[in-house]
Amino acid sequence: MVKQKIVIKVSMEGGYSAGYLCCLMKLTSMECPTKRSKALKIAVGFSGVISASLDGEDKIVVVGNGVDSVALTRMLRKGMHYAELISVKEEEKEEKKEEKKEATCLPYPCMQPYSYVVYL
Repeated sequence: MVKQKIVIKVSMEGGYSAGYLCCLMKLTSMECPTKRSKALKIAVGFSGVISASLDGEDKIVVVGNGVDSVALTRMLRKGMHYAELISVKEEEKEEKKEEKKEATCLPYPCMQPYSYVVYL
């Protein structure tokens, strides 16, 4: 499978759960810890997801193998009341360039095998 990087814009405003608590504390949309954790729980609970993180104020970046991005967006819409699929990209592979070093031959000292004396 190919790793995918999915970016979804999620509105942390509105919604019925924990909205009252955030209004009492006068927090902005991203400062509300319950909404952020709810969005991340939905994203991580989806099959095939390797990692999920918040990017900026209202974007969730999900990395996974064979993740259905449309179904993930629908699940976030059900839980967060607004979700918009921004982009789906193939994860870039970091290619490590290995420099070939020439093997230098070092002279090893010539060692005689041990001689054992057998006394009878």
